[in-house]
Amino acid sequence: MKKVLLSAVAVMAFMSVSAQETRFGVKAGANLSTFTGDVDDAKSLVGFHVGGFAEIKLSDKFAIQPEILFSTQGSKQEGSDLFGSYENKVNVSYLNIPVMAKYYVAEKFSLEAGPQIGFLLSAKSKYEETVDGEKYSEDIDVKDGFESIDFGVNFGAGYDFTENLSVGLRYNLGLSNINKNEEGDNAKVKNSVFSLSVGYKF
Repeated sequence: MKKVLLSAVAVMAFMSVSAQETRFGVKAGANLSTFTGDVDDAKSLVGFHVGGFAEIKLSDKFAIQPEILFSTQGSKQEGSDLFGSYENKVNVSYLNIPVMAKYYVAEKFSLEAGPQIGFLLSAKSKYEETVDGEKYSEDIDVKDGFESIDFGVNFGAGYDFTENLSVGLRYNLGLSNINKNEEGDNAKVKNSVFSLSVGYKF
């Protein structure tokens, strides 16, 4: 995956020389994320992303779009028994760098795909338990339990309302095991994130 990302960046740099037009922009939106793999009863968690991008048009139909995004992700687990209920939220934040290939199937509508590398910034667990009407909570820094780098691939679509304003829907499929396996722990955990964003090109 590292070679794929480096190759994509090299191709982007080479092709930008012959680019018809390069436009910069900002984007922000909501994430709906969870963990997949060896995780029991994982449920989605709402987060957000914000950052900037450059759209490098190579032709009327094709563009390369590198981005840099701050993204909050994670997952939660919850349950109950005769004595009470519990909820455990794991919030992770990444600095994500996707490099997307965009193809305009129509004048304003595009499809996109490309690799992504993510750098872990923080990981925190918030555990809440209610027993016999009494609530207990605990916040724990769990960054040491996660790998510092995540690799994935994105698929999505976008629509340009105007020359400046656009909306995009994207899915990030995590390819890396983000669980830092300790001795005797072979669990595999991967990121899974749906994103809805609004972008503005200058």
